[in-house]
Amino acid sequence: MEIRKVAVIGGGTMGRQIALNAAISGYDTKVTDTIPAVRENVKKWADEYLAGRIAKGRMTAEQVEEIKARFAVAETTQEAVKDADLVIEAVIEREDIKKEVFREISRFAPEGAILTTNSSRMPSSTFIDCVKDPSRLANTHYNNPALVMKVVEIEQNEKTSEETVQALVDFCVKNKKTPVRVRKEIDGLVVSRILHAINEEALFLVENGYCSIEDVDKACTEGLNHPMGPYRLMDLTGIDLNFDIRRNEYERTGKKPTGYDLFKKYVDEGRLGKKSGKGFYDYT
Repeated sequence: MEIRKVAVIGGGTMGRQIALNAAISGYDTKVTDTIPAVRENVKKWADEYLAGRIAKGRMTAEQVEEIKARFAVAETTQEAVKDADLVIEAVIEREDIKKEVFREISRFAPEGAILTTNSSRMPSSTFIDCVKDPSRLANTHYNNPALVMKVVEIEQNEKTSEETVQALVDFCVKNKKTPVRVRKEIDGLVVSRILHAINEEALFLVENGYCSIEDVDKACTEGLNHPMGPYRLMDLTGIDLNFDIRRNEYERTGKKPTGYDLFKKYVDEGRLGKKSGKGFYDYT
């Protein structure tokens, strides 16, 4: 199961970074999205990012040209996956949309391709009925920002073969990532579960008036030596994404999660975090 060519479905913040990371690591990579404006934005973003690497002395112009030759934005899913050895789905966290994406991937990808989802909330078994060979199905969850964060969680389902897992471990190592194996399915995997516990406590402390957002973040950065506090991190990952996770949990359990009303208020106000200029902090 040698991986040489990679396809990423979804050109958002995670998908484009996963794709460019693979291209930087030497893989022929294609990324696509159903929205034309997103595809154009991927091209622009990749050019700007790579130009920045040259400006900072991190890459030479020759290296960047080689990376660009390996990195392509495809118009359709069929074009992206037709000769891929590995397909990584990184679309919106909605089960119905993801299932349709996996059906399309399974229809056009080579029979031997490994198919994975970047989701930490939906195990790959969710999509078993959408693919031809469940033994080649798994989760490969990158952490945001995917170009920087080292850990990639590889979660197998009951039908995932050991060959598939080993191929994904090798792929991560070649991408200069640190693979973490999750040997059976669990909601949130490892990093997100630990982070969720921290965020829950951070939200509880602020919601109940024990301390401010700024003091929670200072406690984590200066008391626990975290690189950033939980509120800054939620601004970085996106308040809308955090709200989507809580909304899905609310719909599934009927119990309103901690922080639900706060996240909903911010989303309704357009305060989505760093990407919109305002979230828990003001970045304008």
